[in-house]
Amino acid sequence: MVASISWLRFCLAVLLASSFIVSAAYAQKWGRLAPIPEPAEEVYGVAAGGKLYVFGGLAPGWTPMGMVYEYDPDADTWTKKKNMPRPSHHVAFAELNGKIYVMGGFVKPEKGPTAWVPIDNAWEYDPQKDTWKALAPLPTKRGSPNAAVVGGKIYVIGGAGIHPGSKETAVHPARPHRALGTNEVYDPKTNTWENRQSMPTARNHAAVGVVNNKIYIIGGRIGAALITRASNTDIVEEYDPATDQWGALKAPMPTPRSAVAWGTYRGKIYVAGGEAQDSRMLAAFRAVEAFDPATNTWTILPSMQFPRHGLAGAFIGNRLHLVSGDAQSAVSGTETHVEYHDVLELP
Repeated sequence: MVASISWLRFCLAVLLASSFIVSAAYAQKWGRLAPIPEPAEEVYGVAAGGKLYVFGGLAPGWTPMGMVYEYDPDADTWTKKKNMPRPSHHVAFAELNGKIYVMGGFVKPEKGPTAWVPIDNAWEYDPQKDTWKALAPLPTKRGSPNAAVVGGKIYVIGGAGIHPGSKETAVHPARPHRALGTNEVYDPKTNTWENRQSMPTARNHAAVGVVNNKIYIIGGRIGAALITRASNTDIVEEYDPATDQWGALKAPMPTPRSAVAWGTYRGKIYVAGGEAQDSRMLAAFRAVEAFDPATNTWTILPSMQFPRHGLAGAFIGNRLHLVSGDAQSAVSGTETHVEYHDVLELP
């Protein structure tokens, strides 16, 4: 009897402690700002010069839109900018010294059935001048990689592409292709590329963040590029550019998912939204979770007001902006491109 009472007290203590953590987290509230003028999925957010830039978009038939919009948080307004010079989707983006770098992606085949053709294009976008400049191409053609800046260089990691030696020219759910662990670094000063140590877990559609000059690749898809053939993963891996080494696995993401938005603020990497599929469901997520590399722990934050994947995300100051996306998982038979522009203010 005494043991039973002690166990009951322990369970009650755990419950109260858990409730306090959840209550503390939910003190943060979501707000809604001006909607994006052209709702779309597969959009990507980058902050530069105190403004938010949203790129990309994927129309029905796997047709890349190549749009560019600038959001001014002071005026709460959107302005359409010059389109991407080569409309593509599942592209990697990074900001360095006020310029935005656009790497890789997929385009449609010039003829024949629609598919995802991996490309090696690299571009520099100047938000102040609204101009584009072509850069030295990536050594490896691929789409859906991640880009991260450390030490004035841009690391492009992971993605999806064609098997080496394959006669295939495009990624398609019914044809052989692979997830990639490729790690290539671009130096804007010399306009050159260099190969680095490959990521241990080949994947695409992942999140990325930089904390204390180390790069963290979070979640994403393994095995293939399309959610109908791939598996989501919760794996978190750390890369140190200074030593060109990958470290031990970190604490896994609480919710395995892909096609997410992300942003880094005060040493924590925030991951929002995403999708998953299996024989039981076609799902879009509301989940928002934050990884702290210093403590190797995750925090669960208030969920988004509306589930979606393929959304744009970035921090401006202490506010996480999440824009547009698709409220349905891929191949659901319905495309619901939402115009929502949600914001979560952090302490």
